[in-house]
Amino acid sequence: MDRSHWWRGPSTSTFSIVAYDFRNGDLGVAVQSKFPAVGAIVPWAKAKVGAVATQASSNIDFGPKGLRLLEEGLSASETLRCLRQKDAEAEVRQVAVVDSKGETAAHTGKQCMEWAGHVLGRGYTCQGNILASSKVVEAMAQ
Repeated sequence: MDRSHWWRGPSTSTFSIVAYDFRNGDLGVAVQSKFPAVGAIVPWAKAKVGAVATQASSNIDFGPKGLRLLEEGLSASETLRCLRQKDAEAEVRQVAVVDSKGETAAHTGKQCMEWAGHVLGRGYTCQGNILASSKVVEAMAQ
């Protein structure tokens, strides 16, 4: 089953955060969307390995594949590069990764729905699409 473009329906706003806690090593993902059961699509995490969020035109294979790459020792930026490398639809996707050392990486495709973008910080990345403005992810980062 080709799951690379699982959702082509009406617009649904989505925002998420992937983060690492430098004090205790916890990792996590949180997501909100108008899309029902978004928790089965966007968030992926594994203790002591990392976390991945895949949204906009999600490729849900990015979750398990991203965690596998992180478990093999790739950094967040290397993992993101591998996920995007052969993705013909990268410009309609958002992907965010945090690794077990707190490094973050994110991608927002140029063809994602308006407004779409992300904010990277120390140990976290906030991203969203079909939002009112960049102020939403900036407020999340605060």
